Amino acid sequence: MSSAEISASEGLAPLLVPADWAEVTPAWFTAVLAESCPGAVVEDVVLVARDDGTNRRARFDLTYAAGSGPDRVFLKAEGVHRAVHARNGNLFNEPDLFASGVPLPVDHPRSYKVIIDRPGLDYLIVMEDVTRRGGDPRDSTRPMTVDQVANGLRGLARLHSRYWEFSAATEPDLAWVQTWAPTEGFQAGLRTYTPRGLERGGDRLPGAVTAHDGDAHVDIWARYVATLDREPVTLLHADAHIGNTYVLPGDEVGFLDWQVVRRGAWPQDVGYFLVGSLTVEDRRAAETDLIKEYLTALDVPDATRPAFDDAWLQYRASAAYGLTIWLSTLGTDGYQSQEISLNLAERYAAAYVELESESALAALER
Repeated sequence: MSSAEISASEGLAPLLVPADWAEVTPAWFTAVLAESCPGAVVEDVVLVARDDGTNRRARFDLTYAAGSGPDRVFLKAEGVHRAVHARNGNLFNEPDLFASGVPLPVDHPRSYKVIIDRPGLDYLIVMEDVTRRGGDPRDSTRPMTVDQVANGLRGLARLHSRYWEFSAATEPDLAWVQTWAPTEGFQAGLRTYTPRGLERGGDRLPGAVTAHDGDAHVDIWARYVATLDREPVTLLHADAHIGNTYVLPGDEVGFLDWQVVRRGAWPQDVGYFLVGSLTVEDRRAAETDLIKEYLTALDVPDATRPAFDDAWLQYRASAAYGLTIWLSTLGTDGYQSQEISLNLAERYAAAYVELESESALAALER
């Protein structure tokens, strides 16, 4: 239960999700920061930037009449795609995760306040602006170095190790986390947009990819996702593509946008992050060593530690996930730029063909 929900249950007036950023005042921010920054009294707020698209996002600079707190905060609320996010099972995952207060042993933005409006299909997270720590948000137009990806994989290994084989009984604060499944709600959007993505990708996609129609790609995606409930499962970011990352000074990698968080098998995070974050050439040269780096960093019982040969097979199959996701995204208008989407579709397509993802998936299914 979020702090706003707790306040409502105690008969107190809960903080509300602002319908417009113009409603945000110093008094509102003082109330928002009361728990995380005791004694802070906000004197002035300045809207620095806003982006009201897939989600509503804004940055505010704050000054204080008393006490202290962050000088800049990042606000994220639900946007125009709330029905889609609800259908996919993703609407409240990120606010529920941050409201739970569970440790996440990988770099991520600090959350100062979570407000959840379930009847209104809305939420608000007030969090740190990671650029104030030197965080450099990345996307597919600015791929990472091999060393940066290795650091990101070590971070994912810490996260996965912490929640290795977790369940609702062992982690009651995460009992709400869904186990990966190829739901009809998730598939509906993929079946709508993947055909258009294939058309837009055209001759920049390998023939082995364009030989399948959109429904065939979604069928392969669903078969892959159906393998992700196999033990050992862990807590997954589940949307760990490069556009949800930032690089800190010293090349540590952090992860943003935990909206898809799931319970499932580790290769979905690892393959999705690794393949999308490197150029095709760097991925070819380094992927074997990077999988070994991840496995070395895992701190899990020997009985459930993945052996390299099995891990390599699962990594090979994982490109089936990213390929369909980014063909679908390429087929949309407004989620991501065409350049960003096509770059990622090309990277996952190259891995899908070169790693023989279809045959690897068939081997997993046996």
